[in-house]
Amino acid sequence: MNAIAQPAAPRLVPMTVALVDAVSLIEQQAYAFPWSRGNFIDSIAAGYDMQVLQAEDGELIGYTVAMRGVDEVHLLNITVAPRWQRQGHGRALLAAVIDAVRATGLPTLLLEVRTSNEGARLLYESMGFLQIGLRRGYYPAPHGQREDAFVMALAMEPRDVE
Repeated sequence: MNAIAQPAAPRLVPMTVALVDAVSLIEQQAYAFPWSRGNFIDSIAAGYDMQVLQAEDGELIGYTVAMRGVDEVHLLNITVAPRWQRQGHGRALLAAVIDAVRATGLPTLLLEVRTSNEGARLLYESMGFLQIGLRRGYYPAPHGQREDAFVMALAMEPRDVE
C-alpha cells in the first residue's frame, strides 16, 4: 500500500485568555479599526461563544465571537488571518457558528457587515443570510468618518422534535 500523508484538518477550539495575544495580532493585521485586546478579554469574561481555528502546528487561522441574546445569536466578530484568507476558512468558521446556533434552538443569527465589504457580504448571502436593515454610521472609518453597516440575518430551520 502506498499511502500519502495528508495534513491534518484545522481544528476549532475555544478561545482562552492564553490565545488572546495571538488573536489580537490577527485582528491588528486584518483591520484598520481592530478590536482591542480588552474587547476580547471582556468577551471571554462575559461568557460569549468564542472559537479559534488552529492549523495543525497550532498557528491561529481565524476566530469567531458570538453573543447569545434572548431570541437570537449575534455574531460580533469573524476574522481570518490575512495569510489564510481566500482558502475557505471564513466559510468553515461561519458554518461552525451556524451549527452552534442551530444547536441552541434559537431562531436567528444576526450580524453587521460594512457596506464596503463586498466579499464578506457575498459570503453571507451565499450561506443564506438576508439583508434586513441598515445601521447608519455604525463603523469607524478613516479621517474621523463613519461607515454604514448592513444588518443581515439567517433564519434557523426548525429542528424536528420527535
